[in-house]
Amino acid sequence: MNRQSAVWAAAVADVLLVALFVVIGRRSHAEGLDLAGLWQTAWPFLAALLLGWLVSLAWRRPLAVWPTGVVVWAVTLVGGMLLRTASGQGTQLPFILVAAGTLALFLLGWRAIVALVARLRSPRTAS
Repeated sequence: MNRQSAVWAAAVADVLLVALFVVIGRRSHAEGLDLAGLWQTAWPFLAALLLGWLVSLAWRRPLAVWPTGVVVWAVTLVGGMLLRTASGQGTQLPFILVAAGTLALFLLGWRAIVALVARLRSPRTAS
């Protein structure tokens, strides 16, 4: 995969996984999956995800768990919660904890899997 493809694949993966986080959350609370409701829940995290990409310079190493994935995850979580608060949406501690874990699993997990696969595929040097 060339660099440009990796950047686009990583960006799409992050957006889709944040959207999946939103869908799972809304479903688990019996909230509707209408477009307006999904957008209301998603936009703070999507905006923070974009900020996370900018802060981490993610396009340089989009597949890296550290520092790219960790910074993207942290900014998405904290920024998403701050934007939810600013827009009058809830940020109770249990939600923050579940969001932290789920977003870590999603945003760091796929990068860790890619790193593991790359490591397993790389030729080993004799020691």
